[in-house]
Amino acid sequence: MHPVRPDRAARLFLAYARYGPTPATLGAMSALRFPTRTALIDEQGALTYAELEHRAAALATKLQPLTTQKIGILCRNHRGFVEAVLAASRLGNDVVLLNTDFAPTQLGQVAERERIGLLLHDDEFTQTIKDSGYKNQTLQPQTTETPSPQPVHPTRTSKIIVMTSGTTGTPKGASHDLSIRSVLPAALSHLNRVPVRSGAPIVVAPPLFHILGFAYTTVALGMGLPLILNKRFDAHETLKSIEKHHAETLVAVPVMLQRILDEKKPRPETLRTVVCGGAALHPHLSTAFMDHFGDVLVNVYGATETGWATIATPTDLREAPGTVGRPSFRLTIKILDENNRELPPGETGEIYTSGGLRFAGYTGGGDKHRNHHDNLTSTGDLGHFDDQGRLFIDGRADDMIVSGGENVFPGEVETLLDAHPDIAEVSVTGVEDNDFGHRLAAHIVRKPESNLTADEVKAHVREHLARYKVPRDVHFVAELPRTSTGKVKSRALKG
Repeated sequence: MHPVRPDRAARLFLAYARYGPTPATLGAMSALRFPTRTALIDEQGALTYAELEHRAAALATKLQPLTTQKIGILCRNHRGFVEAVLAASRLGNDVVLLNTDFAPTQLGQVAERERIGLLLHDDEFTQTIKDSGYKNQTLQPQTTETPSPQPVHPTRTSKIIVMTSGTTGTPKGASHDLSIRSVLPAALSHLNRVPVRSGAPIVVAPPLFHILGFAYTTVALGMGLPLILNKRFDAHETLKSIEKHHAETLVAVPVMLQRILDEKKPRPETLRTVVCGGAALHPHLSTAFMDHFGDVLVNVYGATETGWATIATPTDLREAPGTVGRPSFRLTIKILDENNRELPPGETGEIYTSGGLRFAGYTGGGDKHRNHHDNLTSTGDLGHFDDQGRLFIDGRADDMIVSGGENVFPGEVETLLDAHPDIAEVSVTGVEDNDFGHRLAAHIVRKPESNLTADEVKAHVREHLARYKVPRDVHFVAELPRTSTGKVKSRALKG
């Protein structure tokens, strides 16, 4: 907490009254609290919070007469993305964060379904937009001239719509009904378990359109953290950025942690917290990372629909590698079987939550809600608790297969193989089988100079797990196809 001049303190409340619980409010408040503090550092240099607020206000003035519909943002990690979000949310327009990996057809489908009336984008996506069939207005925030900022008076509160990050099908847009009451418990849990210090630089490596990257962008804005961004992730450059800017926090997805570990560089002196999320953090990776960089790793679990659900501290990860931790404050998590009966610790079922961020449903005509039971909302994930109340994720509910009458969770086999000394990366999926209904298939990237064979892979699984969990297919590949958020594209593996 920092003292604020009385006149500025009054304006803090005015910002919330005008914009509501939006990024625009966070930006305006930090500009009042920390006007000369560095807000953002990217490849173009640095901006103070006062400069960022001025640029966002000017862009909002430019955008106001252009559309009353949703505003889409198709930008990489740089100031243009942040300015666009701050500007659009000032106006009361709903803001749709678009995946920079979208193919033209996918972009066109999402833009039409979400009824995007104005698309803010980087120059590199100009051709993709043309090929998508999108016919409404476009603007490049980094190159457009903006007028002097003028006051805006939104008639409604903007919502941020984040695309689900599934690896199959067309992503759906998820929105939340935000309020201080719903956000405060998650914020308190974060402050209690994740040592992030106001004013300390933070490197956010995941794409900002992804829920993890976007969440920590808002954390940075709200706490007055200098936000350090690079357009694309590179392990070597990320470590250089941490050292150059004396960053104390790094946010990354598991595959990024593996790439950083592969650099075999010592931990930067200032780095005190590494937040991981967005995909499964396998036990051997969390242990190896902390053995090399120290006990600085925090694992967060949530979903685009549910927000933060659990947080695992370094102590949790040491005592129970692979855990995603304990539930956030005032958030209930239950493990239910197919008959909606609550399961005891150690038994795997579907994860349901209540409390925390209030999921407002899918936008653009998609399904409005996930499965519900007794005021609980399904996450779509499978998991179990241990006897200490720590949650473990065992896979997706729709990933479970029935092979020869037995329920098989590919994630269990994938975790085992991921720890094999000759395996660099692995993905295990279910494929159809005429005799058994389904069978497991493993796609493996061998470590350099490894001569691991399919028979050795099967023998390793057979030694540690039940016979029906042994993959019948073992494919060795040069690399696994991944999304920009690090998730394996399961559809591409299934051919």
